[in-house]
Parts: sequence; C-alpha cells; structure tokens
Amino acid sequence: MDILHSNRPADVSGLDAVPLPSTNAQAAQTLVARCPVAAQTPLLQAEAIAVEAGVAEVWVKDERGRMGLGSFKALGAAYVIACDKERGDHRGRTYVTASAGNHGMSVAAGAQAFGAASVVYIAQSVPESFAARLAEQGAEVIREGATYEDSMAAAQAAADLNGWALLSDSSWPGYVERPHRLMEGYLVLMAEAIAQMPSPPTHIFLQAGVGGLAGACAALARQAWGDAPTIIVVEPTVAAALHGSVKAGKPIESQGPVSEMGRLDCKMPSLIALKGLARDADAFALISEAEGQAGAGAAMVAGLGSSTSGAAGIAALLALSDGQKETLDISARSVVLTVLSEGPAA
Repeated sequence: MDILHSNRPADVSGLDAVPLPSTNAQAAQTLVARCPVAAQTPLLQAEAIAVEAGVAEVWVKDERGRMGLGSFKALGAAYVIACDKERGDHRGRTYVTASAGNHGMSVAAGAQAFGAASVVYIAQSVPESFAARLAEQGAEVIREGATYEDSMAAAQAAADLNGWALLSDSSWPGYVERPHRLMEGYLVLMAEAIAQMPSPPTHIFLQAGVGGLAGACAALARQAWGDAPTIIVVEPTVAAALHGSVKAGKPIESQGPVSEMGRLDCKMPSLIALKGLARDADAFALISEAEGQAGAGAAMVAGLGSSTSGAAGIAALLALSDGQKETLDISARSVVLTVLSEGPAA
C-alpha cells in the first residue's frame, strides 16, 4: 500500500473559485427526517477487525441499510431533489446523471419519489444486474463509453441537448452548486456517527471515488473534533484521483485500468472534495486490488458483508505495514472509525 502524507493544508492550485464542503448537517438532517423511510443507521463495534489490526477499537458506520437503497448514496441525490421540491422546482423535470454505482440509484429513487423523471448513463463495465436495479427504480438506463468519465460526458451532453437537470456527484469548473448540495446530504451519516461515538476516534479511514463522501465526512469531523483525529483517504491504486492531484499540486486525471472496486473507480476528483480534503486529510492511501479483496473478506468473516468498495476503509487499515502504522501513530491504544458504505450486492 502506498501512502502520501499531507502537511495540512496541502497546496493544490486551481481551486480558488471552488467552494469548500458544507458543514451544515442540521439542514440535511431536518429535510431527510421528513422522508418516510429515513432512519439512523447503526454504528457497530468490530472487535474481530480491531484484533486483526492490532488496535484498541474499530467502529464501523454501517450504511448497508440506508433508506432501503443499500448504501450511503441514498443521502445525496435524493436530498438535492428534495431541496428542489421545497422550492417547487422539481415536478416534470428530468434529472440525468452518470453512475459507477449507487449514485444512480439515489437519483432514480429520488426522482421517482418526488414525481420527476430520471436518465442514468452507465459505462460498458457496469454489471447488467445494476442496470436492472436502476430500471426497477424508474430510470431510463443508457450505456455509453468504457469508463465513468465517458458516461459522464455523455450525460452532460444529453443535459445540454434536452434541457435536463444534470445531477452529478462530482464537480468541475462551472459545475459546483448541485454537487455542493449533494455532499451536504452525506453529512447526515457523519453527524449520526459523531453522536454515536462514545469518545472521539484517533483515526478515521474514508474511502473515495470522486471524493464526495470523504470530503463531507472529513469536513464535519474537523468541525466536531478539530485536529485530534488522523484522517486517511483511501483509493484504489489504479484510480488515484485525489492522491495524484494532491501529489501533483493541481487537479489531474488518474491513469489506470478498470478497478474491481467499481464504486471507487473514478479517475478525476470532484473539485469540491479535493479542496476540502487538501485542507482536512492527513494522508492519502492507495490499496491494490488484492488488498481490497482481502479487506472485504475480513469484513465478511466479521459479519460485515460488503463489496470491495464498501469495505475499502477496513482494507486499508488491515493492509498497513508496521512502519506505516508507526508513521500514522496507530498503536494498540488507537480508536478507528470507518464507514461500511454499501452492502455486498449494492
């Protein structure tokens, strides 16, 4: 495993016009609470993982049951559509997006719940079973391109051509308002975890694709706990979007083959997430495909069945060498917080 240590804040150029992640958890909690299927997800103590990692405690924020959609992503796009509903700005609208995973489910479910339509572009590598799940939620599903970035370009073109509302979980120059609000929805899970933790963690492991989850959670963790926790962002080695951008000192596109950690296989970072994590993260870790599989296997044995994407934070903790643990000040006294971001079939 490769770790890039950051002297916060990291110097990343080209982000002056990009907002930092929101920390207004109360706004998101108030609106999400109105949803009939909204409920707090559990924070679980994973003793077997703690023993294997050689730390005092491992706490797992379990998002597998979030709002019946199987992942934390239920909090994102559906929250944006709910905000549009509050303004009377949703009915009859078509929301279009690209998805490498559960973001598309949130768009489809949110649109269906609030009387709007949805179109989801997916890459050729996305399993047909996921396409079927999107269709079950009422989405029109279109395959386009070999990668998530290809399908996102197609979604953006379709939005421009048809006058649809583009609802991406990433952000780029000129497109920040909706993803900024979307990331605000993710604050709900971190606000819950902060209230559920018996004491502040010493370390937080946050997996990242474009970085929305990690950016939102890190921002709220810093607000609640200050500099105390060491925050480690986890990505696949072949999709080092945030790691590579922080190392280069500017947003760059990662180069690499398709990762089995499909939900994290995003080659360009969200600029909002990148700006927030450049300020808030202490380290950026890259895990191999084998390390991702080993982490998911350990999670399953511990009763925390998930995908390689969903268990990537656990995988990174378990993959640390003794030297890396020493550098990150991880010891037998450490208290680690992770997020199990999706179920095994999400």
